Amino acid sequence: MARIEFISRSPSETWDIGEQVGSAARRGDLYAIYGELGAGKTQFVKGVAKGLGVEDWLYVVSPTFTIMNIYEGKDTKLCHVDLYRIEENDFAPLGIEEFLEEGVVAVEWAERACWWDGIIRVDIEIIGEEERRIRITKT
Repeated sequence: MARIEFISRSPSETWDIGEQVGSAARRGDLYAIYGELGAGKTQFVKGVAKGLGVEDWLYVVSPTFTIMNIYEGKDTKLCHVDLYRIEENDFAPLGIEEFLEEGVVAVEWAERACWWDGIIRVDIEIIGEEERRIRITKT
C-alpha cells in the first residue's frame, strides 16, 4: 500500500496538490475523499480538474444538490460526485463503476459508501485555520 502525505497552508496550495494528483491520474482511477465539512475536499477536486486539463477548473463546485458533475478534461473526463445527501441504498444507481471506463472519478463524503480494493483514498484533515494534512493512499 503506497502512501504520500502533504501539508497545505492555503486553498491555492490544496489546488496545487490536487493538480499534481490530477496530472498523474489515469482513466479508471477512483479517488475516495474523506474529510469533515470545510476540510477542503472540493478545493482538492478543483486541483485534480486542473491537472486533468479541465479548462474551467476554477468553476468546479461541490455537486451537493446535483449529486454528480461531469467535466471534460484534455484527454479524459472527470466525474465529481458528492454523497453527502445520498443514503446507502441510493448509491448504486449512480453508475460510478461504469463511468470509470470513461474517466476519473472523485467522490466527496466517500465514507457514505463501501469501496473495493484499488481505490485511491484521500484523507483531508484540518490541522489549523488554513492548514490541512492531505494523505493519499493507494489501496
